[in-house]
Amino acid sequence: MRNRLFISGTSHAGKSTLARRIGQTLNWPVFSTDRMGRHPGRPWEKAPPHVLEFYERMSAEAIHTFLQHHHQNMWPGIMRLIDDHQHRAAPFVLEGAALRPKYLTDVAADAVCLTATDNFLRQRIYDASSYITQTTQQQAITDAFVDRSLRENELLQKEAIATQVTCLNVSDQDEVDRFFDAFIANATPKET
Repeated sequence: MRNRLFISGTSHAGKSTLARRIGQTLNWPVFSTDRMGRHPGRPWEKAPPHVLEFYERMSAEAIHTFLQHHHQNMWPGIMRLIDDHQHRAAPFVLEGAALRPKYLTDVAADAVCLTATDNFLRQRIYDASSYITQTTQQQAITDAFVDRSLRENELLQKEAIATQVTCLNVSDQDEVDRFFDAFIANATPKET
């Protein structure tokens, strides 16, 4: 029986959506690493000047390297959260980009890494950012965010394969639904 799930993946892979769906179905609490510390986030939705400057001035490689260091720095706090819930033996779902598969190998729990095709992720980000209504400058900043997300998607997929964390292709809704159904069938319901 399963009593917790960690959901990893790059931005716009659907981590929050899957976590919410599982949490609501099983009546499990859902937590996000996003609340623990934020890497310069989405460069739209009234992004502060320093976030825009981050994506405008840094190279694609530097942006992605910075993201990986950010995740590494978050890991001790994430482990405290995990340990707290494991000691209480309470079921939960934890989702977030900082849940890198290479870190999850130390945690005895079910984990899944959400991946997608480049075109699928690009389109999700374009839709979320209202890309077609942006100025040329805004589009260039959004494109830097897309590049960072695609690089992260590729690296997370490699990490998941190397560490034997399940990869779930969110470009295929049937694959997502099969994972959901199997997880729910094998989960320990929350006691009421």
